[in-house]
Amino acid sequence: MAKHIGIAACSSEGASLCYRTICTEAGPRMGEHCHPEITMHTYPLSQYMVHIRSGNWEKVGELMVQSAKIIAEAGAEFVICPDNTIHQAFELVVSKSPIPWVHIAEVVAEAARERQFTNLGILGTKYLMTGPVYPDVLKKFDIKYQIPPKQQREQINNIIFGELVNGVLREESRLYFHDVICEFQQNGCDAVVLGCTEIPLIIEPNDCRAATLDSTRLLGRAALKKALADGE
Repeated sequence: MAKHIGIAACSSEGASLCYRTICTEAGPRMGEHCHPEITMHTYPLSQYMVHIRSGNWEKVGELMVQSAKIIAEAGAEFVICPDNTIHQAFELVVSKSPIPWVHIAEVVAEAARERQFTNLGILGTKYLMTGPVYPDVLKKFDIKYQIPPKQQREQINNIIFGELVNGVLREESRLYFHDVICEFQQNGCDAVVLGCTEIPLIIEPNDCRAATLDSTRLLGRAALKKALADGE
């Protein structure tokens, strides 16, 4: 029996892609039209943004914990959060959550280690790129990282919040991401983390010269693996 997966969502686009990944990739393992039971809860992104912009990660964590409680009451046995940025509140959340969580950056780091990547470029919101989420995890894996310069961070952040979270995919923005990825490669990165769960909507791995680590789909696959670990 597959475990019941909980999704504590933040933005609709990233959560939708993660949800679809679980459902579509479950079929070959579980049978036609079959996937684990999934419960998703999300507060409006606007509620998160008030606290993210003010740097109040305790309040961000409170929203995440409340989502976990709602999900647990529905029967979920563990939680994933398809949003890299709010993992800055992760340590505030896990001790108060009624069910376990899977850390998105740890999933990405595991994938990087399996593929023997040693120097990662980090893309995401400006809060994620300058925050501790990936540095703290990658240090444990002895993996180096780089972030873009400030001007690029601001433009990437504008694209994410002005376009991607709203499902707006512009060719100009796609090309901008590719330019940043190329710079990472020129600066010695052997892979680039798509560390905003909406970035995979606009960046196709086959179009990139550098290898990419799609945090959204990697998290979905990790959740599926965990759900099926005792059920196959």
